[in-house]
Amino acid sequence: MTALDEPGRTARSMWAYFESVHAVTYLHPRARAAYEAVGLRGYWRGYFAGRAAPLGATEAAPVIAVFFTFAPPMVARALPAVWRLATPPEALRARLTGAVQALAELTYELPESHLAEAADLLERAAAAAQTAGRVLGAANAALPVGEYPLARLWQAATTLREHRGDGHVAALVAAGLDPVETLTWRVARDGSPPQYLLGRGWSEEQWHAARERLTRRGWLTEDGTTTEQSRADFQAIEDATDRAAAHPWQALGDQDTDRLRELLEPIARSGHTLLPESSPLGLPALPG
Repeated sequence: MTALDEPGRTARSMWAYFESVHAVTYLHPRARAAYEAVGLRGYWRGYFAGRAAPLGATEAAPVIAVFFTFAPPMVARALPAVWRLATPPEALRARLTGAVQALAELTYELPESHLAEAADLLERAAAAAQTAGRVLGAANAALPVGEYPLARLWQAATTLREHRGDGHVAALVAAGLDPVETLTWRVARDGSPPQYLLGRGWSEEQWHAARERLTRRGWLTEDGTTTEQSRADFQAIEDATDRAAAHPWQALGDQDTDRLRELLEPIARSGHTLLPESSPLGLPALPG
């Protein structure tokens, strides 16, 4: 494993900031209310409809592939049934409305000029994202640009988030990890409760089978703790993800990337008050 280079380190640093902007759409009450207003009652209906909507009125199979960590039966229960409750355009409007309202609560002390400059720079980074082979990143990049700064900011953050996530899934697949193995290892590493797995539709039997596979692979000890080799191997996956996500920041340039980090800092820290680092969403820690 080689040391992560500067572009990769920059990509990881910037992820910590724009992920906080994107993540409001998952847990903020305003986001939930916006989905419910179009008939998507219940957290998972809103989640699957909102996140899958850029793909159009898709069936379950493509979403099982690109979302990666969810058990196929769980996805199949949601899709295509959610499209009878709200069309993809309605789901897209709901997710953007909820995200903007949530961000408005978190940024009310910041001047409009601050938000507009942040949106301009983040849009430039998102526009430079190379989307070949990245289904969710490409689908979000193709959406119309929002009219107001918070809408533009959230949409750019979401494009970059899904672009990075596509790259992470590719790195996991290349390393030979399946979805339930990936989650099982993270539960062991972080001490997360098993509900992290069960909440994504995997059964206890599937969890135990994944633990056995990881033990045979040398990633877990017999008592279920992670091994030094597994931690090094997973760090290599994270490093590959960072390298694959570096181009937008190289295109933006060091000076503008530093300025964007400065502008996103207060927004991201406000977001962390809503979504703590212990969240199953895996919100990355901010520096300092």
